[in-house]
Amino acid sequence: MSVDIASYLANQGPTTSTISNTSGTDALSSGQANLSSSYQTFLTLLTSQLKNQDPTSPLDTNAFTQQLVQMTGVQQQLLSNTLLQQLVAQGGGTVSGAVDLIGKTVTATGDSAPLSSGKASWSYSLPQSASQATMTVSDSTGRVVWSGAAPDLTAGSHTFTWDGKNSSGQPSPDGAYKLAIKAVNANGANVTATTAVTGVVSSISQANGATVINIGAIQAPLTAITAVTAS
Repeated sequence: MSVDIASYLANQGPTTSTISNTSGTDALSSGQANLSSSYQTFLTLLTSQLKNQDPTSPLDTNAFTQQLVQMTGVQQQLLSNTLLQQLVAQGGGTVSGAVDLIGKTVTATGDSAPLSSGKASWSYSLPQSASQATMTVSDSTGRVVWSGAAPDLTAGSHTFTWDGKNSSGQPSPDGAYKLAIKAVNANGANVTATTAVTGVVSSISQANGATVINIGAIQAPLTAITAVTAS
């Protein structure tokens, strides 16, 4: 009995060295899973071929080597695709790729903003008009230091600047502070507000495997940036 392993490998489908989007990622994952299963089948077929080869016409060593090279080639192709996928996913998301942002003014989604010289600013957006909205500022320990009404209740983007004074009118120390907004419409239904911070990038660093930008006393993921302007 003879098993045509070369034909088996050829029927496993083509591989690709191009990874450009989510469909490429799915194809790569599928290929890796298929290879794991196919590799075991390959070994079974190869063993069967060796056991059942015709003694008067043994397996050609060149063909045997070619079959091994084919399987190894598939493995190397998928490994290359995996590495390429990682590079594409990183894009400019590395520290070296983001260093050009230093000194530029960026806007990043998030609820933290730095208080410096008695001033901390956020931008906030309402998807629809609210009948009332309460803004709460908390320090790094989560303690509420100030609470008050939002300056603008209309739908759209707005700016809120906190003067750094707590509810007792005393100045707060410089540092990172968080803004929370609770808004409702005329029917009493919640209106989900989104917040962002704008500031000059002072440095770029890595935190928990992700590239982050540093704006004063706060950090934000590089992927949270929504706008960049030259300072």
